[in-house]
Amino acid sequence: MKDMFSLKGKVAIVTGGNGGIGQGIARGFASVGGDIVIAARNKEKSAKAGEGIRKDFGVKVLEVEVDVRQEKQIQAMVQKVLDTLGRIDVLVNNAGTNIRKLPQDLLSSEYDEVLEVNLRSAFLTSKYAYPAMKKVGGGKIINIGSMTSIFGGDKLLAYGTSKGGIVAMTRAMAVAWAKENIQVNAILPGWIDTEMTRRARVELVGLSEKIPARTPVGRWGTPEELAGTAIYLATAASNFITGVALPVDGGYSVSI
Repeated sequence: MKDMFSLKGKVAIVTGGNGGIGQGIARGFASVGGDIVIAARNKEKSAKAGEGIRKDFGVKVLEVEVDVRQEKQIQAMVQKVLDTLGRIDVLVNNAGTNIRKLPQDLLSSEYDEVLEVNLRSAFLTSKYAYPAMKKVGGGKIINIGSMTSIFGGDKLLAYGTSKGGIVAMTRAMAVAWAKENIQVNAILPGWIDTEMTRRARVELVGLSEKIPARTPVGRWGTPEELAGTAIYLATAASNFITGVALPVDGGYSVSI
């Protein structure tokens, strides 16, 4: 029981782990003893995030430069993790992007880009991490969805499609890999204060005021507030939970 929420001796990959939600989750994992892999495109940003984790928690941190749109780079990232740290126990598919346009204005190339980053990469990273998890007797995959997995938005066609797909993919993987003791779940963040949502507040007039008014707790969430949920889904505490899409949204999805 005392080790139920521990990640000591475990290796956790967080895509997009150098900022925002991903960094909050990576730091949460480090706080319970997990060794961390930050997989992201921005090398300098990853180095800064990794140094902070080492300093604050004393765990091993590996930064891997990867463009999750490129399948070969994903394969190389997974292999580097195995060569350096020897195992993979937890994968958080967090890398994401968004292009806000009305459906009639959205280019097919823009649609493809959002789905490549948000959905296709989660499939590929999970696919290539799966053999390593199977080898060590099990693992945890956490896919980061969104409130747009549930709700629609006029300028969120590509983003919402990708995040709805995350939930369907989570369920399929959960069923497929349950016998290998791999649990696959999704977190659906509400309105979290990140670089991406700060841009949204510039682009969408009134959003800063609208969200707290619509959210029962009366404020925006912070990346750190997703860490506890991620720790739960990454540790032995959640061994009998799989295929779940869990909102972490301050009550946004249940209020009227």
